[in-house]
Amino acid sequence: MRFDILTLFPEMFHGPFDESIIKRAIDKGLLSINFHNIRDFANDKHKTVDDTPYGGGNGMVLKVDVLDRAISAIKAQSAKNKLTSRIILLSPKGNRLNQDKVVNLAQNYDNIILICGHYEEFDERIRQYLVDEDISIGDFVLTGGELPAMLLTDAIARMVPGVLTEGSADDETFMNKDKNGNFLKEYPQYTRPIEYNGWTVPEILSSGDHKKIADWRSEKREII
Repeated sequence: MRFDILTLFPEMFHGPFDESIIKRAIDKGLLSINFHNIRDFANDKHKTVDDTPYGGGNGMVLKVDVLDRAISAIKAQSAKNKLTSRIILLSPKGNRLNQDKVVNLAQNYDNIILICGHYEEFDERIRQYLVDEDISIGDFVLTGGELPAMLLTDAIARMVPGVLTEGSADDETFMNKDKNGNFLKEYPQYTRPIEYNGWTVPEILSSGDHKKIADWRSEKREII
């Protein structure tokens, strides 16, 4: 799986992807995460990537021509490598991210192109003509799209075969639904010591009866 992240602040990503599971997956060649500075695609000497909004108003708006050049360059590389790409704009205006979307992206695309906004907004023509979809990570506003890009990359990456131990994500929260299509939480987990401060592990979990344990876990899964 290849990720291409378009951002004005690529240095923000040094750290989150340099540790733990994501780093190991990169080292194994399961993931490739590439950062592209949007300013590199500006064609004036000042590397201008934004301008004031037509009609007046506060803030600055990211320019459609700069983003078009950036996206076109990445799409050309994706096509050369015969990758199936999906271009995603990270914005509070987008559709709310959920696990179904994460799984869909992981299963159907091998190149995820993420565009991080900053300042006031994007030129609306970017949303209309240059991207496949708009995604929001929640009903709140951040200073930029870098943190949402990190979250979405992590969520998709862990669904790529081989990144996690096989089967380890099967029973996680949001990975299963009840008969009515409601997401379910993961069942409660415990480990040693079996008793601590008077707080004990449910006896059934140490019974060795796998059928009863499975039934107990099923009963404990709550609807989200």
